[in-house]
Amino acid sequence: MPIHMLKIISGAPETALPSHLQRVDSKYLQLGCDHANKYFKGTVTLSYPLIKLGNGTDSFKITLQDMENSCSRTSSINILLLGKMAKDCAKVVHQGDTLLIAGFNLATSPSASEDGRHCCHLEVSEEAGSTIYIYTKSSPITASEIASTPVALKYTYTPLNHLTGGTTVNLYGVVKFFKPPYISKGTDYCSVVTLVDQSNVKLTCTLFNGNLDALPKIYKIGDIVRFHRIKIREYNGQIQGVTSIGFASLTFDGTPGAAIIPRASSKLYTFTDEEQKTIEELRVWGSSNLSISGPAVKLSGVQPKLYFDLTCQLIGKAEMDGSSFLLKVWDGTKCSYQSWKVPVESRDLEGDKVLIHKLRNLTVDILVYDNHVQLAKSLKVGSFLRIYSLHAKQACPENQADVLYIEFHLHGGTGYGRGFGVLPESNPDVKELKSFLDSVDLTEHQNVETVSSMELDSTSDSVSNSEVYLERCQQLSVTVLTDHQDLNETALNTILNNPAPQQYRIRAKLRTFKPQKLYQSIKLYCSKCNSLQEVPDGDDFDFILQDSAATLPNPELHNKLWYDSAVWNTEHPKQRTIAVHFVKHNEMVQEPGNCLIMVEGGTQKEIMKLTRRFKGVIPVRSMQEDLELLDLSAPFLLQGKIRHYGCKQCSKPKTIKSLHFLSEEEHPSWEPSEVAQILGIKPLQYAFVMEFTLVDGTGELNAYLFDYEKFFQIPACEVLSSDLLQKKMEATMNSLSSPKRKIDDLPWLECVIRSYTVRDGTEQRVCYQIFDTTVAEDVV
Repeated sequence: MPIHMLKIISGAPETALPSHLQRVDSKYLQLGCDHANKYFKGTVTLSYPLIKLGNGTDSFKITLQDMENSCSRTSSINILLLGKMAKDCAKVVHQGDTLLIAGFNLATSPSASEDGRHCCHLEVSEEAGSTIYIYTKSSPITASEIASTPVALKYTYTPLNHLTGGTTVNLYGVVKFFKPPYISKGTDYCSVVTLVDQSNVKLTCTLFNGNLDALPKIYKIGDIVRFHRIKIREYNGQIQGVTSIGFASLTFDGTPGAAIIPRASSKLYTFTDEEQKTIEELRVWGSSNLSISGPAVKLSGVQPKLYFDLTCQLIGKAEMDGSSFLLKVWDGTKCSYQSWKVPVESRDLEGDKVLIHKLRNLTVDILVYDNHVQLAKSLKVGSFLRIYSLHAKQACPENQADVLYIEFHLHGGTGYGRGFGVLPESNPDVKELKSFLDSVDLTEHQNVETVSSMELDSTSDSVSNSEVYLERCQQLSVTVLTDHQDLNETALNTILNNPAPQQYRIRAKLRTFKPQKLYQSIKLYCSKCNSLQEVPDGDDFDFILQDSAATLPNPELHNKLWYDSAVWNTEHPKQRTIAVHFVKHNEMVQEPGNCLIMVEGGTQKEIMKLTRRFKGVIPVRSMQEDLELLDLSAPFLLQGKIRHYGCKQCSKPKTIKSLHFLSEEEHPSWEPSEVAQILGIKPLQYAFVMEFTLVDGTGELNAYLFDYEKFFQIPACEVLSSDLLQKKMEATMNSLSSPKRKIDDLPWLECVIRSYTVRDGTEQRVCYQIFDTTVAEDVV
């Protein structure tokens, strides 16, 4: 039998190994050497899902750590189990197990340059005559035993000021900023974290994982994180961190004196006394060097126009429409302002109806939008939440200007850390909140009806919920500041008479705007050379594709180690040869929704059909030794209906084989920025570029809008390919300004603008730009 389970009794295996076998150290594993009577012993530090290779063979990959040589870079080695042994081992092998492998084949590891492990890997199968011995204990392993097993390696941690691109490191840092996990445009969850340490160097990390629990469990600024196997890269002259194979994290409360309890992304980890000292030192440093916010605001302390973090319990939820979702929450305190109760049918509301009615005067309704909706749907009623950058929007009923109420909105996007997370019941803030909720005397609030709830009751018989919702939306302000709420309003005539540069908060109306044909406002912008250019039309792309189709696919470039190829001929309208190359992951072609493909000889129509089925499409052509990108007048990547372009002036295209480094990552996201970087492309960004003429009764000012998606809450990259978004943008602009309406009938816009100077020939002139402003959710 090729797999043996050996019990460890009193520190020794119950059954002796065959006498002819001799142990081999990882540093002596070399191609060309005889390993026939050798065995390799190590502890499982990583295991991957069981998969099928392109030929249908089962494959199970694990990573072993050589405990006798743990300080060496090559002490960690990948093991590839094939066939029946793969299926059998996948059922019984776990992290922390000790394995002994004999009868293996040694082969070059294709991922060594990426994961930093041994340059070779072991291939194990019944056909090769392999044998695996799995050491188990005679009794269940306790938590204390896990902590004392040989898995407790000594890791080296790199200070942030010593990081260099192209390395994979372990590090500690204090959280200066973070975005709670959100669903990326792919299938993974994404989180963004900015770290600092005693060197005062800042590192921003973008973390992806298909499993939400595998991302760091960060609850607030000032938390301390430990990252293992974070990949460091240089992008646009800045050092960044990204997830790599084997990435793992621990997160700790950064409050000095708090219990040091790790929040782990994996079940198996090590933590030493020396690291405890590191945590304590970072806590002291962070508390005196970071602006760590105080306790989250309670509902009783909320003021209009406030952006704040709220810790609360979810008692009800309901889907409103495709882009918004209702959360009913409470924190045991009563909002000092009347709050809007969102109209919703009882049958659509999930939660204990009796409890919801009982708490009706202590709950507030929160509308969450866009990218937050999918996560909101997955929330369990009764869970405890922390909602970040929640907006308390001020509003008043029609014809009742003296009545003020608050609406709670979690706007779309992730700017300023906007989002939410579920807190475990072991969290100190949750324990404190639960204790407080249990002490609340609900009888004090049973007979107090708020104006907003009475209004809802009075209208429910005569007006449908949707009509009430639309009527409320028409009463709201049309723009919202996303920052600089501390600025006082300044009249336009004052701004026009002031020198530049300065920042202002204004309240004005939009007299007119350019361009009137809104699709013409979409430009391509390079952040490196600051150039703006028009978006190429489809005819340009067709011409480039026709020109490249004259070069036949090179058969010697088909079916490489990291991609499979399919080739066929077409007769109409004229004979062409089309080649499609399917990029592999873990030596296997992925499902179409996760698969990147490269296409030679296709027409624009054919390529656009492929973008609807595959994760991404890269148009290429054959050269003598490798595939290469087309002219950068064509998109270097197409995803869905979006075409991603590169700057001709700033890009230095590399050969396509560079992509195989991305394909070997544990969770390749195929994000356009990642693909661009690996191919040497400086990506162009879609942007709205418009000119607004603003008036406020004291003067008239022309201000430029340069924005990617914040102002309209519509990504500029999606507008040209979507009639629906173009109509939505047109409706938004018609609500802000229309030649058919008098200026007095137009809504007020609250904006932040900056003044700056530009040289026009030999003279300087002052210009103005709108920023940190967004159209209210209810308008768009």
